[in-house]
Amino acid sequence: MIMHMDMDAFFASVEELANPAIRGKPLVVAGPGERSIITTASYPARKYGIRTGMTVRQAKMLCRNVLIIRSDYRKYSDASQRVMSVLESFTPDVYAASVDEAFLDIKGITGFFETPQCLGMEVKKRVKSQTGLTCSIGIAENRLLAKLASGMNKPDGLTILEPENVRTILENTPVERMCGIGPVTTRALNAMGVRTCGQLGRYPVDLLRKRFGSLGIKLSCMGRGEDVRFQGGDQTGSSPAMSISHSVTLSDDITDRSSMGKVLQTLAEMVGRRARRHNCRGNALTLTWRYDDFSTRTRRATLPSPICLTDEIYRVSTKLLREIEIQRPVRLLGISLSDLSSEEHTASLLPDEIRREKVQKSLDGINDRFGEFTLAYGDTIRDLRTLKVISPSWRSKGIKNSY
Repeated sequence: MIMHMDMDAFFASVEELANPAIRGKPLVVAGPGERSIITTASYPARKYGIRTGMTVRQAKMLCRNVLIIRSDYRKYSDASQRVMSVLESFTPDVYAASVDEAFLDIKGITGFFETPQCLGMEVKKRVKSQTGLTCSIGIAENRLLAKLASGMNKPDGLTILEPENVRTILENTPVERMCGIGPVTTRALNAMGVRTCGQLGRYPVDLLRKRFGSLGIKLSCMGRGEDVRFQGGDQTGSSPAMSISHSVTLSDDITDRSSMGKVLQTLAEMVGRRARRHNCRGNALTLTWRYDDFSTRTRRATLPSPICLTDEIYRVSTKLLREIEIQRPVRLLGISLSDLSSEEHTASLLPDEIRREKVQKSLDGINDRFGEFTLAYGDTIRDLRTLKVISPSWRSKGIKNSY
């Protein structure tokens, strides 16, 4: 069986733990400025309709007195690592799916507890006693159903989906409650008359495949509670990192490429630092930009040789920037380095490349000792030097553990 542990309003709960005076009040955690995206809303704030993904401005429209807490990702990553340590005290088979959730393969430890429910209660008790935070837990036969279960009785809930009850539960579960089915797919399914997982599981596979391509087969399995992503493999989902990325929502919409280039230089350093820290190089780079109407575009380049140096990442990203047509003001920019390889890079015999790698190594050493962006390239935007970013795919260990 698989257990899914999901922290309750994690960032907001960490802030309440640090400052008990704000506990019970409507609050959101976000970056600076009213354009910033909310990363977590407390449960009192959610009663006003405030949700993750909204802007601070939208939250203030829904609740005039909402508290805006500036994100402190070092605090959240530290708390997350303490939570993950608690989970690892039960079993080594822990997969941190993100900063605030994890999957545990518990089939090897259920025999030490009277029932799976007793195990779940003990996990919740130990997380609360050692971190001061509450979590919700779901237990089921696979990862997909365990994640569904953990969200059924939030906050501070415990739900077990017994195999014999899965079909009945899915019959009345809206498709949007299933992990992996987003708003666009939900609208498309609803237009086809499919509103519940039970209906999805019975819908003709050929018609789903005709409408959604290969995703249609996966959707059909999801409707029946089958987690096809992990059949024949590790149910906890452990896998190597596929990409390293950073993005930033800008304080003001911009249209000139010069300003965009300065942002890209900072992002290139952030991506490059993470890659070099973990001895990774990427064979592909993707530039992402989002317009003021929230439509998102990407442009990808396959590289002749793997890269990790900041100036290389910056050069490729600005080349992609020159190739695109800016149709509207831009509110977000991002860089992703993918097709990663952890193999040692063969030393170059070209003097210029040797010099660049030595300079980069010296820069990294100084920043390791005195803090990020202590030394940086001249055009790096100053107000981004203190930017802290935490990826949705954060990991407590390894390459994803970066902010």
